[in-house]
Amino acid sequence: MEQNQEWAQIIRMHRKAAKLSRVQLAELAGIGKTVIYDIEKGKESVQLDTLKKILKVLNIRIVLKSPLMDYLQNSENEKS
Repeated sequence: MEQNQEWAQIIRMHRKAAKLSRVQLAELAGIGKTVIYDIEKGKESVQLDTLKKILKVLNIRIVLKSPLMDYLQNSENEKS
């Protein structure tokens, strides 16, 4: 599945589970309602700040995962 379609599916699923319309989600996130429609249709260009507002309303967290992130986390744990 293409990355944009995956994001679209995740956001649509969470919005519907929260029983929010696109307009309601847009209002809660403080963005235009067409942005929600565009994202759910897999539009490619969405600003990160806008996406973060939507994810916050839907209680979705982004986790960065890489070998370097693991190293950083282990280094922080060793300092504690």
